[in-house]
Amino acid sequence: MKNATAQALLSALEAAGFKGYFVGGCVRNALLGLPVTDLDIATNARPETVLELARSIGFKPVPTGIDHGTVTVVGKGEPLEVTTFRKDVETDGRHAVIAFADTLEVDAARRDFRMNAIYADARGVLHDPTGGLEDIQARRLVFVGRPEARIREDYLRIIRLYRFAAQLGFGACGIDAHAARAVRRLSYGLGHVSTERKTAELLKLLAVVCPMDVLKAMASDGVLARVLGLVDLPLLERYLGKEKDLLSPDAIARLTVLLMPSEALPLRLSKKDQRFAEQLRSAARDDSSLGELAYRHGKRLAMSVGAARAALLEADMTREDLALIAKGECAVFPVAAKDLAPHRGKALGMALARLERRWIESGFELGKGALLSGLSDEE
Repeated sequence: MKNATAQALLSALEAAGFKGYFVGGCVRNALLGLPVTDLDIATNARPETVLELARSIGFKPVPTGIDHGTVTVVGKGEPLEVTTFRKDVETDGRHAVIAFADTLEVDAARRDFRMNAIYADARGVLHDPTGGLEDIQARRLVFVGRPEARIREDYLRIIRLYRFAAQLGFGACGIDAHAARAVRRLSYGLGHVSTERKTAELLKLLAVVCPMDVLKAMASDGVLARVLGLVDLPLLERYLGKEKDLLSPDAIARLTVLLMPSEALPLRLSKKDQRFAEQLRSAARDDSSLGELAYRHGKRLAMSVGAARAALLEADMTREDLALIAKGECAVFPVAAKDLAPHRGKALGMALARLERRWIESGFELGKGALLSGLSDEE
């Protein structure tokens, strides 16, 4: 309601004889009292008209998904996603052939969940053609129309069901019984969904503060095994108990712990996240120093390894562990190559490595003088 770009665009649409509404997550979250980020607008204006109107009021329209009716409008502040009302002509479980529609009722019929099909005009008047307000009040997730039909249009909606249940704070009890039955019958369809899309949804779920009861429901419904294969939910639950007092929710660390029994990572991560997962997986099962991990790789990895080891051993991280991590994170090796002037090439590298190892094993306590003196004694 307070976004100047959105209000200006909605006014321009109305002045030209068209309808425009806020829709989707921004309306849902506002009604739930949750933070509102992305603003999506639905309209009966065709994309070419949206482009012209946006330019006419001094905004920059970008045809980001014009074949599917979406124009990104850039004004002041965050950009708006403006999409023409649509209906599905044909779907295959991954992609849809769409046609433009003229009414919000037709547009609402193709959306996933009823609470995502609530529309609000520029004045805040709500339009609820599918019963989403009832679901908001009951804190439950219900598919628009027949659950089986919505799932077959896009099998990723299976994971989105659980992700929203966790992310919106509904928990497993917020999943509609008809939806759950349909998911159990159709979970095989996740094999048609790209690994990238499944990864994005699952990481959003794992980033929630308390995802455990939803993950258990996913496992019970046979969905978790479809997505990840062999997992260790009790280990993750113990890890979360350690993590909550030490770390912010870390989806990659949680995923790595969940997949400890597995030989492979069945999702597609960035190279950075893949490297972190591999380091955590390896270090969680060895006896490398947490202080050294913090020194070489940072606090995030060291704390995640400490919490994972504690979960594996059903123990707790000690004050000494935490102190060593803190020290390692801030530690700066006091010796530089110039301090070893007589050494050159490979000999220089070996000398620096020996001194660094001695310094780490001292708990980062030895100073430059003591280290250099020790090196002289060796030589």
